[in-house]
Amino acid sequence: MTAQEISVPGLAKPLGPYAHATCAGNLIFVSGLLALDDFGGLVGAGDAAAQAEHIFVTLEKILHAAGSDMQHVTKLGFFLLHLPDRMALAEVRRRVFGAYRPASTLVQVAGLIGEGTLLEVEAIAVKAILS
Repeated sequence: MTAQEISVPGLAKPLGPYAHATCAGNLIFVSGLLALDDFGGLVGAGDAAAQAEHIFVTLEKILHAAGSDMQHVTKLGFFLLHLPDRMALAEVRRRVFGAYRPASTLVQVAGLIGEGTLLEVEAIAVKAILS
């Protein structure tokens, strides 16, 4: 089985030598996402909830490009600069996923790439047939 790179037109290019996501079989592995606009500028400076909202919108675009959607996310990884921001992140997550609760990990980190970034999110999903 060969992994296939997924790039999403219109999204900011990844900050390094990696793809937005890769697919291997029925699995989609989404690279760590920051709250960056289509030109690479920060969205939601100083606001963890606004950054989370933007990241989940970006995640949804990537999943659609890979043949999936948010209800097929199986695992989320959260990297949070300030642990108290987890409450705002949890509220956004509840709005995005509703009653669906994918497995997840949350790690507090000492720093993130990019001035002003407060969190990074990565995901694993399965492919789905989208209507």
